[in-house]
Amino acid sequence: MLHRRPLALLGATLLAVAGCGDGAVQMPPPSPDAATTRLCEGLRLPEKVNGLSRRDTEPDSPLTAAWGSPAIALRCGVPRPAALTPASQLQTINGVDWFGQPADRPVTWTAVARQAYVEVTVPAKYAPPGDVLIEFGEAITATIPKKPEGQI
Repeated sequence: MLHRRPLALLGATLLAVAGCGDGAVQMPPPSPDAATTRLCEGLRLPEKVNGLSRRDTEPDSPLTAAWGSPAIALRCGVPRPAALTPASQLQTINGVDWFGQPADRPVTWTAVARQAYVEVTVPAKYAPPGDVLIEFGEAITATIPKKPEGQI
């Protein structure tokens, strides 16, 4: 059984993990299968997130994106999080279920229960993370279909 609770109840302190500075954000692109790559390449991401402009990523990949400094970092087509189980606590924001890691102070959020996993790293500077994650909901729901009911 999946457990969902509002993000506002999280109350966790986040750690900053994304790079600082104005150059390209160093970010290893994932290596998904061809079907997942097609879904991710169709993801229409905003030019601004949380009022922050988009930045280049290095190496350049259609599967990665970043905004601001420290960078809010997105990778599409990542593997299923190892800690994700049917009993995991999920945060539902605008129809997208997010799994936060580490559990006690989430920094990395993965959109789950979709045919491609989308990972977003939200530095503590941008707390609460829901203000950032909400901006990806429309792109994810429009592009990446849900998995069958009950699958995460």
